[in-house]
Amino acid sequence: MVGIFRTNISTQLDKNSVIEAIYTNFNVSTCSIDMEDCDKVLRIVAQQAPIEEKLVISFLQQMGYQCDILD
Repeated sequence: MVGIFRTNISTQLDKNSVIEAIYTNFNVSTCSIDMEDCDKVLRIVAQQAPIEEKLVISFLQQMGYQCDILD
């Protein structure tokens, strides 16, 4: 129920925008972006069902960001 992604989110404004959009469009309990990490790690914890990683990646790409599963 946790999804961890590498992104290219680079500003606080972008971070706030992405987090708000994720809370609005996905059923998550927590969402955070570590701006200090070189991979700008996006961490999403789902409320019940597993994170649909492909949907999250597609969603962020539609917003204009790079997003990949962090291995």
